[in-house]
Amino acid sequence: MANIALPPFKAPRINLGAVLKNPVAGLAGAGVLFAGAVVALAVLLGPGSGPTRLRIPLQGALSGAPAGWRESLKPPHGEAHTYHDVVRLSERPLDGRTAGKAARPPRPVYSGPGLAQAPIAGFYTPGPGGPLPIIAQDGRTPAEVYARPFKPNGRPKVALVIGGLGLNASATRRAIDTLRPEITLSFSVYAEGLQGWIDMARARGHEVLLETPMEPVDYPDDDPGPYTLMAAAQPPETVKRLEWILSRGTGYFGLTNYLGSRFMASDGAYNAFASSVRGRGLAFIDDGSAARRGGGMARATAERVIDDKLSGAAIDEQLGALEAGALQRGQALGSGFAYPVTLEKVAKWANEVETRGFQLAPASSMTRKR
Repeated sequence: MANIALPPFKAPRINLGAVLKNPVAGLAGAGVLFAGAVVALAVLLGPGSGPTRLRIPLQGALSGAPAGWRESLKPPHGEAHTYHDVVRLSERPLDGRTAGKAARPPRPVYSGPGLAQAPIAGFYTPGPGGPLPIIAQDGRTPAEVYARPFKPNGRPKVALVIGGLGLNASATRRAIDTLRPEITLSFSVYAEGLQGWIDMARARGHEVLLETPMEPVDYPDDDPGPYTLMAAAQPPETVKRLEWILSRGTGYFGLTNYLGSRFMASDGAYNAFASSVRGRGLAFIDDGSAARRGGGMARATAERVIDDKLSGAAIDEQLGALEAGALQRGQALGSGFAYPVTLEKVAKWANEVETRGFQLAPASSMTRKR
């Protein structure tokens, strides 16, 4: 989706530095430590929204940072980078026009039984920051027990992964509450309160992916964060970083990439990643960047990014193309990002697609070992 970030998370992307729920703390948490460039960061998401001028003194914003966030998000080398998602995913415009106005919570579209609360006994072991997924003694995998149950009805299957969740509270809550439970949700591993978001998503029936930050070709200009899997790293370092990512939460059936064009082009880097993922019984769904990669694990590749062009008409066109692909091949998997216009269009499409003869399916139903 993160890379998302498990972003980040082709599709319009954000950098995965911001983890806080409000703009002021978000600016601090991302470590935006430069002066004189604040005005240039004021582009907000949403249909019809124009640029907004920031009127919050930078030092005042930094002084409100919770202890440890600035340090935890500092790159391993060099100066902190500018994280555009601080502004692009802010809870409200940063000029204070909506300060003090509480957003109306979305009305849930699903009131049926949720998925089992995680972690499930026998499928985890203690890790560096929390539980790590493991294959159970009877051979069942986390990819199986944490996936949303699915029974095909013979109709063409369509599935969507919506990513970049956890960085923005209102967008995340909107995705969880207003999207059909068959829509798979992917979360940034840098999200504050990640486990709470996962638990909430599963309670609403959504299966979950974690966004794994991976090195892109333009790193460090495009920096997926301090725990990015690097193409030149030795396998033990890749495994160490991956274990930190995996221990950030529990209840996910697999991983998806956030960026990663350079990482996934490296045989050694990808093989170390795939070996670890396979050994823990997880699935891997990529955004199209690793379509030819296997690894002996449950795999799927999104064949279409629905919001490459961020307009309602373009998203509708891509969703129609996804349906056409399902008619041709029997199934089709797409991906998108939690932009407001994307959430609006996907919610409407998901409520109507089955009236056109398709079956809405979770992304896990598209995975196959390869």
